[in-house]
Amino acid sequence: MTQYLDAKTMPDFFGKRFNSVPLKVAASVIVFIFLIPYTASLYNGLSSLFGLVFDIPYWVVILVMAILTGFYVIFGGYMATAINDFIQGIIMLFGICAVIGAVLMDNGGLLKATQKLSAVPSEGWTGGAFTSFLGPDPLALLFVVILTSLGTWGLPQMVGKFYAIKSEKDIHKGTVISTVFAIIVAGGCYFLGGFGRLYSDKIAINEATGKPLFDTIIPTMLSTLPAIIVAIVIVLVLSASMSTLSSLVLTSSSTLTIDLIKPIMKEKMDEKKQLITMRIFIAVFLIISVVLAIITLENPQTVISTLMSISWGALAGAFLAPFMYGLFWKGVTKAACMASFIAGVGITVIHMAYYTLAGHTGTLWGINLASPINAGAFAMLFGLVLVPIVSLITRQSDADKAHAEKVFECYNDSEI
Repeated sequence: MTQYLDAKTMPDFFGKRFNSVPLKVAASVIVFIFLIPYTASLYNGLSSLFGLVFDIPYWVVILVMAILTGFYVIFGGYMATAINDFIQGIIMLFGICAVIGAVLMDNGGLLKATQKLSAVPSEGWTGGAFTSFLGPDPLALLFVVILTSLGTWGLPQMVGKFYAIKSEKDIHKGTVISTVFAIIVAGGCYFLGGFGRLYSDKIAINEATGKPLFDTIIPTMLSTLPAIIVAIVIVLVLSASMSTLSSLVLTSSSTLTIDLIKPIMKEKMDEKKQLITMRIFIAVFLIISVVLAIITLENPQTVISTLMSISWGALAGAFLAPFMYGLFWKGVTKAACMASFIAGVGITVIHMAYYTLAGHTGTLWGINLASPINAGAFAMLFGLVLVPIVSLITRQSDADKAHAEKVFECYNDSEI
């Protein structure tokens, strides 16, 4: 459908799928604003790791990363990003395996490490909480899985990579390759994170609150490993971060240029002008992200997962439902799509203001209402319910029905 509509970005898809310029503009603004906190969270993670290993001020690491990313995205464009992603993906596959092996050996092997983990106490448990299948808080685990797994289906920087697929054959190859990659890398990260509890007595403490600084858990785990493994990890994290950073920067700048600036320009924008505009937005996006990263690092209470959850909650909460339903159901209306945009962003912003910034707490049916992870997952699930309901209540005009019929003709063409 994307190829048939000649959609270059996710907002472009919404605009052409629903024949609506307002939807396209609204989506492009949401993308630019809410990719910034995610980018800042990546800078924060990198600076924590580099600062621990090399004793470098975090702002220096952030600045260098921004310049490096900007350099190869500005001068290399989409193909440079794709080639880098491929190389960095291979590094990630080997790197995560090496790190897991090293952490387990540092704790006496898998059996000994698991025994140590089973002895870690948890509220309401006499022992074995962190070696049980679902852990001491299954609901929290469920929301993490929803946010990090379901959320990727509605993120513009993830979806945009599929727009470059050349043929049906490549889709099948890509399905197998990406699934194996996800099992090893994502599965490895979940597995590795579980053993973070073994280092709870070694991580830094926030002097103001007396609580542990959670973002220092992984760097603390790595600080106990041999130098060669630490070097592999540095390359691994750098690869993963630069791969994601380049996608975020490219997605954000191309979205604003193609979906927002180009349509409102009175004079026709040729490719050269588009390229210059995109490069300007790349620089603007990087500067804002760097400033936000430095500000949040100054506040030790801001954790990486908070920034990521705010970004993913707003983006996937807004886009996931209308994107998925829009691919398979002709009856999705413009009103339903806009309602999802408003709900996803609204839930995220209200939650951020009331809980994250104002510091309120609360629980409902055992669910931590203050958790931005839970809020992000809820925004996605809410959209999946909201879009069909609004679509059934609101009616499509005859022109909209005819447009949907025309769009869905692409599925009848085996040549696409």
